[in-house]
Amino acid sequence: MKKFIYILAGLLLVSGTAMAQNKNLKRVNKMFEMRAYKDAAEIYETKERNQEVLQNLADCYYYNSSLQKAIKTYRELFVEYGDSIDIEYHFKFAQALKGVKDYKEADKHLRRYYNKPVNTLAFIEETDKTTPHTFKLKQIENKNSSSDFGLSFYGDDKVAFASARNSENPAYAWNNLPYLDLYSATINSQNILEDIQPFSEAINTSSHESNAVISKDGKTMYFNRTNTARKKTDEERIAHIKIYKAELVDGQWTNVTPLPFTSNAYSTEHPALSKDEKTLYFASDMPGSYGSFDIYRVTINDDGTYSEPENLGETINTKHREQFPFISEYNVLYFSSIGHQGFGGLDVFRSNMVNNTFDKPVNLGSSINSNLDDFAYVVREKTNKGYVSSNRTGYDRLYGFAREQNPLTMYQVEGIVEDLNSKELLAGSLVTLFDESDTVIQDTIVGDDAYYIFKIEPNKKYKVRGTRKAYIPQDVEFSTDSKGKVQHNIYLSLQSFADAEERVEEKDDGIVQVELDKIYFDFDEAIIREDAAVTLNVLVDLMKKYPSMEVEVSAHTDARGPDEYNLNLSKKRAASTLEYLVSQGIERNRLKSIGYGEMQPLNQCVKEGICDDREYDINRRCEFTILN
Repeated sequence: MKKFIYILAGLLLVSGTAMAQNKNLKRVNKMFEMRAYKDAAEIYETKERNQEVLQNLADCYYYNSSLQKAIKTYRELFVEYGDSIDIEYHFKFAQALKGVKDYKEADKHLRRYYNKPVNTLAFIEETDKTTPHTFKLKQIENKNSSSDFGLSFYGDDKVAFASARNSENPAYAWNNLPYLDLYSATINSQNILEDIQPFSEAINTSSHESNAVISKDGKTMYFNRTNTARKKTDEERIAHIKIYKAELVDGQWTNVTPLPFTSNAYSTEHPALSKDEKTLYFASDMPGSYGSFDIYRVTINDDGTYSEPENLGETINTKHREQFPFISEYNVLYFSSIGHQGFGGLDVFRSNMVNNTFDKPVNLGSSINSNLDDFAYVVREKTNKGYVSSNRTGYDRLYGFAREQNPLTMYQVEGIVEDLNSKELLAGSLVTLFDESDTVIQDTIVGDDAYYIFKIEPNKKYKVRGTRKAYIPQDVEFSTDSKGKVQHNIYLSLQSFADAEERVEEKDDGIVQVELDKIYFDFDEAIIREDAAVTLNVLVDLMKKYPSMEVEVSAHTDARGPDEYNLNLSKKRAASTLEYLVSQGIERNRLKSIGYGEMQPLNQCVKEGICDDREYDINRRCEFTILN
């Protein structure tokens, strides 16, 4: 009996211990869900190292940039539970490995993740050859803070930035640093922040504030603020971020309100204004995103309302994080991404706006991107100076930079072909590169994106030409000599003959014709009459104005008379018309003649005796179709 009691007591003790363990695990899991990573990691280290504990512990270290500990824990996780681990852990493990520049092992996990070959070292080598600029970074000294980021231009000589310098703020559970506030300052010639002032309590609250962007007149501010309350229905019960707008009235920031497209159910963050301040770009994980955070934009209407958010699409956004957008005065989009191929962590990318959409992003290279997070890039394109944030030293830091043309960049010319008036991309256009002796070096037919690129050489003069059927060719000359540029972006904007000339018309079926007064021939004759010559001289002048224009001359008869007779007569009349144009100085190889007889009537008069003379007369004509 006693033995049974001891056994029962032991079982109760074990059961009680297991219950306590489970209770404690639930508590630390809740801390993990609330993103209290630093405190959660300390508790996970004391727990039995099952799959759940190892996954969460590794993630705690990863999200707090304790990369060596993250790598050790991820490796233990893969050794013990490799076959049952979610594919996303391959991606996070690879990012941690990139963070310590172990690219060889990182690529193994990325190959598994993407199910295709990945060679990060080759990517780095190629990127440093092709990225447009190189950067000289200098850390901005800020002795009173352990974490600063998100610096933006503020007026002519001031900056705004987020900082964890206020020790009176409560500590943030993610990293045990004080909550963020927004500050204004100036930067002296030694790259030291001076006259640092917090924004008013209308802006800075007991929650996080960061990433301010201020209008050119200084009267409107957009910024991040973290919700003080967590949404209970969220699976992870996290505090979301909203973009707020504030107005400067009588020297005081007031009317602080969240933007109407923000929500308690998802985050909106990192606002950025276009040059004309009519478009606001931002990052969000709202429904409809490709995965984590995507880049969006809204139109700011004249009445102060906003359009519906527009996702910038899969060219820019991936299933991972795209954040910190900035749009320059040249309509170049800069943003940070962990989803596009990079050096590790968030990298800064650029993308050019073409026809109101953005082209394939380009990594800015190793002179600005590190193996950790690099973000919040801003630049004044005209001065080639700006700022970026990075945690490459272990904490978020601000860096100023100057940039120059990349000396390793392969000399190249690139661009798109578009319609001058409609701005429609002209897929299928021919782009030709000539040297200074007008010899063709390269040519290409552009695809659906209308994009072309040619590799060129230094210290030479070139010409690039865009041509397309029924369009006026465009030539652009440029140089790669000591006064020229390494990289040329040349948009070829072609004007159609139909837009340029009143007498040229594009038909519904896409055929482009020169509309002339009707040409008359004497009965049963193919000789050009004097009145017909006057009409044809209009075409002569047009073809001399546009030396590239090629024309098909076609002659048509009505249905009266034998078929064979009408066909031969139309051929003679078309040939006679061509010979007249040649006699007036138009090169023969720019012309083609064809007789269709009665085969292409414009109405229903397809045989004799069913129409009056006026209706038959409609079909007796010459047409001038532009071939090129």
